[in-house]
Amino acid sequence: MEDQLKTGTTTIGIMCKDGVILAADKRATAGNLIVDKKAEKTHILNDDFAITIAGSVSEAQLLIKLSRAELKLKEVRTNKKTNAKEAANLIGGLLYANLRKMSMFPGVAHFLLGAKDHKGLHLFDLFPDGSVTDITDYVSSGSGSVFAYGVLETQYKHGMSSNDGMRLAVKAIMAAMQRDNCSGNGIDVVHITEKEIRRVSPKDIDSMMN
Repeated sequence: MEDQLKTGTTTIGIMCKDGVILAADKRATAGNLIVDKKAEKTHILNDDFAITIAGSVSEAQLLIKLSRAELKLKEVRTNKKTNAKEAANLIGGLLYANLRKMSMFPGVAHFLLGAKDHKGLHLFDLFPDGSVTDITDYVSSGSGSVFAYGVLETQYKHGMSSNDGMRLAVKAIMAAMQRDNCSGNGIDVVHITEKEIRRVSPKDIDSMMN
């Protein structure tokens, strides 16, 4: 029940000329209660895909497990790597089914998917209703997104570098943390390039916050 109520967040995805940036805060709340100060809202699914989560933590955690399993199963069945669009549609289908299942506690989960494949880099908004939107600039989700968008709208530049994108993501989440009491307790950042997916070190993130 407690996990069912863990909601509230700010997550961000930014397309850059040389990478995709995913970022999120670390606070999980249940109403006005802070129930977790180290919530993990950025997840690396495999060597090619990473996501951010917003919404009900229990639903998101289950869907992450299902997504990892289904992606692996698809590769085994087809004997080829899953491309970004296929992965987005697969996870979107899981979200669609999740929202429409019969339950006493309806679960809502919102994912941002960053990906790399043979065609390049990709960013998708996977809405709780199962819709899949290809993002070419930036996107934010969660209770603090309205504040993050204020920063993104004014400071995002098409073709910006990954380093600038990371600084912008951190700045936007910091703005959300100042006004949204459901967002806070630090920032996680994942950097996706055509070669790898890596977590940005806390030390590097701290330097961007100063």
